Amino acid sequence: MRLIVNFTFVFLIFTMLSPCLTFAFDLDETVDDEIRKNYNDSKLVNDTGINTKNGNIKQTNMDADENLPDLPKILNAPIQAKQPDIKTSSNEKPPVKSIPYTGGNVKIKKGTVFRVYNSSAISDWQSKGSSVKFTLKKQQNGKGYTIPAWTTFNGEVIEVHQPQITCNGGLVAIHVYSMTYKGQTIPINAYVTRANEKKIFFNTIKGERTYIKTMWKKGNWGRSLFNKMLNLTINLGSGSSTLILSPFPLAYGTICLGANTLVSPITAFFSKGGHVSIPADSKFSLKLEEDIFID
Repeated sequence: MRLIVNFTFVFLIFTMLSPCLTFAFDLDETVDDEIRKNYNDSKLVNDTGINTKNGNIKQTNMDADENLPDLPKILNAPIQAKQPDIKTSSNEKPPVKSIPYTGGNVKIKKGTVFRVYNSSAISDWQSKGSSVKFTLKKQQNGKGYTIPAWTTFNGEVIEVHQPQITCNGGLVAIHVYSMTYKGQTIPINAYVTRANEKKIFFNTIKGERTYIKTMWKKGNWGRSLFNKMLNLTINLGSGSSTLILSPFPLAYGTICLGANTLVSPITAFFSKGGHVSIPADSKFSLKLEEDIFID
């Protein structure tokens, strides 16, 4: 019963206020119509200087000061980062410009030898085609010509192998094909005659052949055993009770020594020789196989 009374009270209040709300909405529309009739919106300029007539947006300068400078123009150009200045050390030598070789009038005869030093280590671990460089550290004079110090000779490894069986050592063969002389790269044909103060034959730097040395090492076991058996025989022969046993150790040692001596050449055959290993800045001799011409 109480709920019905509350609902009835709210309904009566809403019914009484509805005419007032309708009048308020009508009054608001009437005011808007009066403003549209009596006000020219073409003259409406907002605070930012934008004309809103006909929906077009136009920038105005009505408040601009003529004494102010123009705004800077922004170009749509890509911004490029400033490249840092790269300075070279004053101690660095500028690269030598290569001059094409056009021949010469001064002949350096075939068989001329140059005393040079290798710039890097040479070994049988290098691969075929590896570059090799030599430097002439002391000026070399000849008939009608002078080769200045620090002239370089360029070559390559044309044959190489590491130590092999039969106690065969490693091998490195070098062909020298050019000389850099006063900025010119002069083609030459030269080979190595001395390497690290050792004479070279057939342009092949070979590792040590160790067959005799290896064969002697392989026989160390037989000789050592024979000496032990000989000492044992002497000790047994010094006593009357052991005299009868003294020949047996000597015989055993002799048999082992003979067998080891016979086998050692065969076992040495399957051993490998020494490596080729020449450190940098070692002395070499290069010999020309053909005449060359320089200026």
